[in-house]
Amino acid sequence: MEKYEFIEKLGHGSYGCVWKAIHRLSGETVAIKILKKNYSSGDECLNLREVKSLRRMANHPNIVQLKELALENNVAFLVFECMECNLHQVMKARGNRISSESEVKNWCFQIFQGLAYMHKQGYFHRDLKPENLLVRHNTVKIGDLGLAREINSKPPYTDYVVTRWYRAPELLLRSSLYGSKVDMWSLGVIMAELFTFTPLFRGKSEADQMYNICRIIGSPTKMSWPYGIDLARNIRYQFPEFGGMDLSQLIPTASKDALSLIKSLCSWDPCKRPTAIEALQHSFFNSCYSIPSTIPCEAPSALKCRNFASRAAVSRQQKRDCKQKLQFEAEQQ
Repeated sequence: MEKYEFIEKLGHGSYGCVWKAIHRLSGETVAIKILKKNYSSGDECLNLREVKSLRRMANHPNIVQLKELALENNVAFLVFECMECNLHQVMKARGNRISSESEVKNWCFQIFQGLAYMHKQGYFHRDLKPENLLVRHNTVKIGDLGLAREINSKPPYTDYVVTRWYRAPELLLRSSLYGSKVDMWSLGVIMAELFTFTPLFRGKSEADQMYNICRIIGSPTKMSWPYGIDLARNIRYQFPEFGGMDLSQLIPTASKDALSLIKSLCSWDPCKRPTAIEALQHSFFNSCYSIPSTIPCEAPSALKCRNFASRAAVSRQQKRDCKQKLQFEAEQQ
């Protein structure tokens, strides 16, 4: 990675760390994720879920772009376009100056567009939260697809996904048969937070998280969510009995349309939550207009195989010199 000058560390986690860097020749600013795990080959890196999903969704205006993948001395580097900050940082920087509804509408409309495209391409995110929604100027992009899974992949899935405050109730009840509707719950919670700058369900533990959800939206019943009642019984959990609160008091600056969408997204039963496409058609977004995508739904599989086979061959050649580099440009979809 000699062609990049590393400027500052932007963050770190169980995966590794992210650095802000500048391309020495072009002067372009990028974000480089350095993975903690060692990899033996370029092909192994290409099979990472995050890489595979981002390849599939290359160049959508509301999904962060993976520009390059490099492997050096068994260390993988993922080079992304550099965004200015994330929505959590935006809210924190504003202090008591909360967002207007037009701002929330603009942000959410972009996020739903990115998510609708992601789901259409056969992936769901599984870790949506303000920190993973990246901002540059007035553009919002979905980032950090490290936990993304294919919608058509076979369950069971791990239930320990999504940061607790944004985790859907079926995950809190240890369901392993969930799907893309966990993303919709997360966006409902995020949408509410964008109005108030305070997380809607701020549990200190999983039990406290469920208690807060019941207190605010009302406890589920066998009629409203039979599968959830069965899930709770399986883990010997007893729902506290609450009738729910008036969301208009918790989110006083939100319009009736905004509250309607938040309520539908935060439905106990995943089947009652709208899809991302349905959310975009909600009356809350009546004044918004989608930007037509020039990206076809699917890239030709033969082209993808040919392009990546050639890069794998280069990687094998470089491996003889004990230094591997694997680069690719995102294909137009």
